[in-house]
Amino acid sequence: MGIKIGLDVGGSTTKIVGMQEGKALYKTVVKATDPVTSAFGAVGKLVNDNGLKLDEIDQINITGVGASFPAGAILGIKTVVIKEFDATGRGGLFLSGLDHAVVVSMGTGTAYLDATNTGVRHIIGSGVGGGTIVGLCNSILGMDDAKKLSELAETGDLNAVDLTIGDITQADIPGLPMHATASNFGKAADDLRREDKAAGIFNLVFQSIGTMSVLSSRIAGINDIVFTGQLAEFRQCSEVLDAFTELYNVNFIVPDDAVFGTAIGACIA
Repeated sequence: MGIKIGLDVGGSTTKIVGMQEGKALYKTVVKATDPVTSAFGAVGKLVNDNGLKLDEIDQINITGVGASFPAGAILGIKTVVIKEFDATGRGGLFLSGLDHAVVVSMGTGTAYLDATNTGVRHIIGSGVGGGTIVGLCNSILGMDDAKKLSELAETGDLNAVDLTIGDITQADIPGLPMHATASNFGKAADDLRREDKAAGIFNLVFQSIGTMSVLSSRIAGINDIVFTGQLAEFRQCSEVLDAFTELYNVNFIVPDDAVFGTAIGACIA
């Protein structure tokens, strides 16, 4: 059996996975200025880096917002377009080992899917995602490198930024701990450090994603929620989302290779 490739072509990055007999053997991320260059470059990089020959690749399954741009076969290899929601849902189930879950795709924006082995249903989408982090940080801090921003945020103090339940009341509120956020950036003052602002922005985005995930799980009637996409690689993802597990009695899963979830799903779809 030859190798099947899954391509997730985004606006600025492309994730690529090479699989054989159900196992992911190769994976990488490439950046390019347009989706055609990104798609062809990703396949070329995978082939070159792993010493592969083109005739060892049986098929390329391509998905993502840029999937419609490459015309015809990529490098002469049979190329099939896969619906992005199907790829993301199946990829999330594959990575988690579950048969049914809400799969959350955290990219530039965020998609919330009800995924089963028999089909994938789009619950809702949100414009809050990685683009929000980069855009706000660029506007407020003059920085747009996501990894550097994540490192900066790690040294920030959320207590200087966010208003908590304990800041506004001394009375117990059933089901809500005193450290729970009452208002993102509700305590922000003029003398906030750059680190604090970055921490507040990451917290705002991941808490918004977490809240929408819980609501989606209620709609789907399932407590298992699997997170995939580029944002899964940041420490703030697990740190913020872990708080939702006990608070709302849900099972949040950030699997290994979550960044490649949609590419893997395209491969096996």
